Amino acid sequence: MRRIFQLLLLVAMSCQAALPQNRSINDLRRMFDYDQNAPLDVREVGVINRNGLRIHDITYASPKSGRVTACLVAPTGRGRFAGVVFGHWGYGTRTEFLPEAMLYARAGVVSLLVDDLGVRPAPWRRTAPGTEPEAVRDNFIQSVVDLRRGIDLLRARSDVDPNRIAYVGHSSGAHWGAILSATDRRLKTVVLMAGVPTEATISMESDDPDFVSFRQTTPREQLNNYFRIVSPLDAINYVPHAAPTPLLFQFARFEQYFNEAAMQGYARAASEPKLVLWYDTGHGLNDLRPLIHRANWLQRHIGIRPVAPILRRSLSN
Repeated sequence: MRRIFQLLLLVAMSCQAALPQNRSINDLRRMFDYDQNAPLDVREVGVINRNGLRIHDITYASPKSGRVTACLVAPTGRGRFAGVVFGHWGYGTRTEFLPEAMLYARAGVVSLLVDDLGVRPAPWRRTAPGTEPEAVRDNFIQSVVDLRRGIDLLRARSDVDPNRIAYVGHSSGAHWGAILSATDRRLKTVVLMAGVPTEATISMESDDPDFVSFRQTTPREQLNNYFRIVSPLDAINYVPHAAPTPLLFQFARFEQYFNEAAMQGYARAASEPKLVLWYDTGHGLNDLRPLIHRANWLQRHIGIRPVAPILRRSLSN
């Protein structure tokens, strides 16, 4: 069984290794084209007041299909604020970054927290099993395009400085961020938290039961076809082309989904400028240090106010 697994992994890796020779970065970028002049059709579902901040529950039109559910958190008062689009991890929702967005609102940031396709309410939810690689690929593309549309939304607001917009993504959200770093030059910086370099890395190496079941129950030929179709969207194809966009990588030393060698190779492949930070946490990066380092990075690149004093006041209340 171990020998079979190694062979399958070699097949998957060979598929991804052949990709850059067959597809230029311009070819890859074109997969994420859409009509930026189409109406956003932003609709407010409701507003929640929390500690002096207003959290807007909104939807906007997807260029691909359906509507995107999201939260918008904005500072009080007038101004030309920085903007941040957030992409959550695969088992989360837009609320993953809500406390951080509320903290950033006090530091002069308008935040857009976007639900990924797989967690939106019916009829807008889209999921696909590994047995349907074309659908998986199309969902990946829509996830990125819907986030690009989120950048459009922030830039259309009178209280956002269109030249001070960043993206922060965790796990699958970091996957989309890697693609955005090379396809959308409107971003001043991109933060990639616990991102996976390739679909093969997580599908073939993870001990997560879903991935174990996938590789044990899927015939070799089908696996080969899956990676052939999906690998053009591997994050590692895009980060070498992020420059001049600065990248912040945040990795977990106790990562449960992929190994440290894969993360190091991923970071090495990325263009400069970049910063790579490691934490003694699991995949969730659930520690104050990663949050503070993200905030300091955003302060440097999009000019938000220092977060540490705001955080201290919040913790003392």
